[in-house]
Amino acid sequence: MAKKHTYALTVDWTGNLGSGTSAYDAYSRDHLVRVGTKTAIEASSDPAFRGDPARHNPEELFVASLSSCHMLWYLHLCATNKIVVTGYVDEAIGTMQEESKGDGRFVDVLLRPKVTIGAGSDAGLAARLHEEAHRFCFIANSVNFPVRCEPSIEISTL
Repeated sequence: MAKKHTYALTVDWTGNLGSGTSAYDAYSRDHLVRVGTKTAIEASSDPAFRGDPARHNPEELFVASLSSCHMLWYLHLCATNKIVVTGYVDEAIGTMQEESKGDGRFVDVLLRPKVTIGAGSDAGLAARLHEEAHRFCFIANSVNFPVRCEPSIEISTL
């Protein structure tokens, strides 16, 4: 039987500058993302949409979710396949296409994980496990655009 998981959070708009949304430029896009007792995430919209560039925006957090989900599945698969990962850094890039009327959508995300594995680990298997991680990733399975992965594997000399 399939299990259902529910994720509850609160988004709290903090951008009322005194006159609410009386005009497009009269309010801040700042908000807080709160999940239980965890540290709140200070967020805003993308600077292209009048957001605060010092805060995270939903588009960045979306790409981060795809990258994090892939990484967590990959680390799990490496652990169960006796691949010792000693380092993992992903410099992911998401591409959103905005249409003339202002609507838009993501059209592509590229994950570029740089993985360091311990001496004696199977580099070929380590590379192939990215494909399996992609198949298991809950977030990647929930989107309607390509999520590509271009990993690189380095064997530690330590």
